[in-house]
Amino acid sequence: MAALPHPLFPLVLSAALLVLAPPGESSAGPLPERSDRIVRYDIAVRLDPEKKQLEGRETITWRNPSGDPVPDLWFHLYLNAFRNTKSTFFRESGGRLRNDRATENWGWTEITSLKLADGTDLMPAIRFEHPDDDNADDRTVARVVLPRPVEPNGAVTIELAFKAQLPEVYARSGYKGDFFLVGQWFPKLGVYEPAGRRGRASGGWNCHQYHANSEFYADFGEYRVRITLPSRFVVGATGSRVASEEASGQTTHVFEQADVHDFAWTASPRYLVVNDTFSAGKDVSDAEYRATAARLGRPLDEVRLSDVAITLLLQPEHRPQAARYIRAAKAGLKWYGLWYGRYPYRTLTVVDPPAEAGGAGGMEYPTFITGGTFWLGNFWPLDGVRAAEMVTVHEFGHQFWYGMVANNEFEEAWLDEGINTYSTGLAMDAEYGDASSYASLPGMRIGDVDVLRVTTTPDQKDVIMKPAWGYAGDYSTYAYQKPATALRTLQGLLGDETMARVMRTYHERWRFRYPSSADFFATASEVAGRDLSWFFHQAFETGHVLDYGVTAVSSVEAKAARGVFEPGGGQKAEGGTEKEKEEKSLAQDAAPEPRGEAKMYESRVMVTRHGEFVFPVTLAVKFEGKPVERLQWDGRDRWKRFTFTRPERLEWAAVDPDRKVWLDANWLDNARRVSPDKRVAASWTSRFLFGVQALLMFLGL
Repeated sequence: MAALPHPLFPLVLSAALLVLAPPGESSAGPLPERSDRIVRYDIAVRLDPEKKQLEGRETITWRNPSGDPVPDLWFHLYLNAFRNTKSTFFRESGGRLRNDRATENWGWTEITSLKLADGTDLMPAIRFEHPDDDNADDRTVARVVLPRPVEPNGAVTIELAFKAQLPEVYARSGYKGDFFLVGQWFPKLGVYEPAGRRGRASGGWNCHQYHANSEFYADFGEYRVRITLPSRFVVGATGSRVASEEASGQTTHVFEQADVHDFAWTASPRYLVVNDTFSAGKDVSDAEYRATAARLGRPLDEVRLSDVAITLLLQPEHRPQAARYIRAAKAGLKWYGLWYGRYPYRTLTVVDPPAEAGGAGGMEYPTFITGGTFWLGNFWPLDGVRAAEMVTVHEFGHQFWYGMVANNEFEEAWLDEGINTYSTGLAMDAEYGDASSYASLPGMRIGDVDVLRVTTTPDQKDVIMKPAWGYAGDYSTYAYQKPATALRTLQGLLGDETMARVMRTYHERWRFRYPSSADFFATASEVAGRDLSWFFHQAFETGHVLDYGVTAVSSVEAKAARGVFEPGGGQKAEGGTEKEKEEKSLAQDAAPEPRGEAKMYESRVMVTRHGEFVFPVTLAVKFEGKPVERLQWDGRDRWKRFTFTRPERLEWAAVDPDRKVWLDANWLDNARRVSPDKRVAASWTSRFLFGVQALLMFLGL
């Protein structure tokens, strides 16, 4: 999941301002139509916009999916992360997250009533738990012991009342003035994992505390939510609005959605409502459907998409960017749908938060996402910075990675954020062009490759596969950028078509389910038709750096051979009688001296593996007047010297000439010329000066 500023957004903006084997067959089968629907929530909530408080009631029915009798229920109380400075969330974040600082306007949630459907009071059985640390002051997880266990495949219904204070917008949820983004707002069940799921040896509740760098994991189910608030507010939410009821200046909005694992909503009287429709027949051409079917090796009917109603809730000051938001939403529906599978819901709501509520931006919930842009983006040349587009495509992408393929983001965040960052780059490149998918400014263009290359640096050596709160360095590096860069590298290794089939198969197989990293790795090896464990181990389970470079090149005129040779040019064999030696010597003396032989050059290229990551690489060499030649090296040794004797002089050599190894820590040493080329320096100097000139013109200097 991402939030504004998205990890990639400040990079794009600051760069704009400052820089001036054949694939295996898939056995996934058709897309599943629905989830297992483990839980059902029926919620009624009322917002007091003056006090910034919620009062709500829930009826929750939970079905035990395991063969175990389950003696208790575990709940997330996420808003208690903002209760005080002793919460685990606050301790880890220091009161700062995503360029936001916490204020003294705290948030909290309290369960005021909890009972079984038969009236049995469960309030005395509530206990706060802290399964991840020793912080007894953290109140984001509550456990309730039941009077009797829920039998295997049995169900339990509970009735719950709660009261919540929304914080001033800080991290994903809260208010700013009369703007409300209400996320992670209701007491929500954790996930009971049966033995065998994601490698569990025995069944048990998975219900982590709310950490600064963790996000969410919940069961698929059905939601019916009634939201009551003053009628002056415009409301958007997860799912479809099925009814609206007005009385005494208050309106109750009723939303429903099945096959999702969360529910969020927003309210503001300032929203401009823009309605549009993604048309599966108009927004995707028949040629694109056919090309996708051929690429994936699927019947045409399997890649066709469905119409989706799009609602954009826009800030008035961003009115000029409405079309950009809509195009980006349609781009997400189109490219993710074609590549991974049809978006199965009827609605998509895109929220544009106000500038002062940036902490609510760039966030995703089922069928409901928040975007983010900036006012200067209305005007040239900064309208060339595709902030609104990038955030919208990325957050929409979470409908697939986190939304439908629902990994445990607490424990394996890369399966959502990393795969989605990879997918976002592909979709942005497809929609806006790979050279300028993130920005197109006078004298400068920024694409996905530029963003990922800058944000994945050689000194980032932590391991990707860790709990989200366990990274020594920046969370976004190991959850977002580094996994995305690794997947781009895997694509370069396997080829575009095979990688497309890997991703399609993985999504189909795990839609409405809960995969682990091991499931993704196994799917990739299966579809690729070869064992890829060597790659995944190095890229995801170690901190090894991948770095190959051309460390030396030379091309010199080959000297005439000297020494003793046999007639015809062969070297004289040792041994033999004195008479034989004399006869051979006479024969050599009698041989005519060769005249007019072509000049030959001896050329040498040394390629070096600087890091610990072993990876096969391509070496390209260019000789004068000849086409580029490509050679393969398994990359295992620390170095390898390639020697050529040709009548042509070597001009240059390059490792990974097609830039497919995105994980390579340093592309600057990947190529060398035998003789310097002043044109390269002149070109870069001109581009830099043009960018500086454009910046000064924009600033009016």
